[in-house]
Formats: sequence, C-alpha cells, structure tokens
Amino acid sequence: MLFLAIFAVIAASAIADPETQSYSYSPPVGSGSGSSFSIIGEGRITAVRVWESSNIQGSGQLQEMELSDDEAIIQISGKASHYVQSVVIVTSKGRHLEAGQPSGTSFNMYPSHKDAELVFISGTNHGAMTSIAAHWSRVDTSATDTEH
Repeated sequence: MLFLAIFAVIAASAIADPETQSYSYSPPVGSGSGSSFSIIGEGRITAVRVWESSNIQGSGQLQEMELSDDEAIIQISGKASHYVQSVVIVTSKGRHLEAGQPSGTSFNMYPSHKDAELVFISGTNHGAMTSIAAHWSRVDTSATDTEH
C-alpha cells in the first residue's frame, strides 16, 4: 500500500483493444534504489494525487487534480537525482499539476503514438520515490464509466 501513498493514479474504464492499441514506454529516471512499484488501474486515469515535501514521497503536502471524462495525461516532466525531486503532469486540455522541488536533472516523458495517453506508472521507492517510468497507450473510451 506504500505505492498508493506516494503517487496515486485513479482509473475507471477499459484499455484499448490489443489490435488497435499503440503502446509505448518512457524508461525510468532517478536512481532506481529501493522497492519496485507499479500503479495500475482499469482504463482511463480520472485523477492524480501526489504527496510532496522536498521530493515526491508518501507524506507532506497533497497536490491533487481530477480529470474530466474527455481529458487525459499526455506528458510527465520534472527533475530527478537520487530521488524524483519534482513532477509536472500535463493533460490534453493544457492543465497541469506541479509537485516537489525543481532540483536535479530534467526529464520529459510523453507517448510515442498519436492519441495515446498515460495508462500507468511504475518505479522504485526507498522512503521517497527513487525512480519513475511512464506507460502510454490508446484507451477505449466507448465503455467509459462516468461514475467516480
């Protein structure tokens, strides 16, 4: 349950049919020490929660953004050193959530395929997030569950 306290991604529907799916992967940034985690839901991400202090961790100030039914995460950028120091999460509607302190080496993650969006994240943590990777795909929105 620790991974949920570090970075929560909430999802609601089904990932695209494998025949039409266009998957891509943004490799991890950060040191990669500690325990592995992945945060996977079912379908389109509907909200993001990030707890921050001087880096991205499971305590501190909560930053939260709910997404509309036709909104998707299309970019994750930030800075990392040993820990993931900061993240900026950008949506298809141009909204963004910023968390953490901008120090370290810059990174920028985005899908390789048109109309793809963030479907889950993975990484490692050791008291705070030590790495993050992004997984992108097209999402079948025809079966979207509008109840949150």
